[in-house]
Amino acid sequence: MTVRSASYVMSAALLTFASAAFAGEQVLEFKLVTKPLDLKVTEVANVEGEAVMSGKMFGVAYFKDGRIAIKDFVHAADLLKGSGPIFGYSTYTFEDGSSITARYTGTVKEGQTKGEYTILSGTGAYANAIGTGGFETVKSTFKGAGLFDGRFIVKTP
Repeated sequence: MTVRSASYVMSAALLTFASAAFAGEQVLEFKLVTKPLDLKVTEVANVEGEAVMSGKMFGVAYFKDGRIAIKDFVHAADLLKGSGPIFGYSTYTFEDGSSITARYTGTVKEGQTKGEYTILSGTGAYANAIGTGGFETVKSTFKGAGLFDGRFIVKTP
């Protein structure tokens, strides 16, 4: 094999490896409705307005491409007079069985919630996925439920 042929083979191998590393990137935008299932709120002694909460929640996401996913998640918050940090872990499961699991962090301030996702894993069409995303509240009149705009930037091999 000549030097020139060897460099073509190496270049082709590198391009194949690089494209296989992250073959696809998708931006998934959605509306999300959430509701607490088993949320425990504990008021902090001797700190007026301070509450710590954690528990299981559930949601339904309606994606712009017409797909629907259910969201099972655990949620935690440390709120002083209704404002403060939140975090949790979410799994979005689509009708075909594919799923995306992500950790989120965010804040609640003046009744508005905003946060960021870090995709930890996926199954099916999202097997070995990584990526990021975000969410923020949308004004609504729902009592006992939350409405959000959300997005994932998903990278799959």
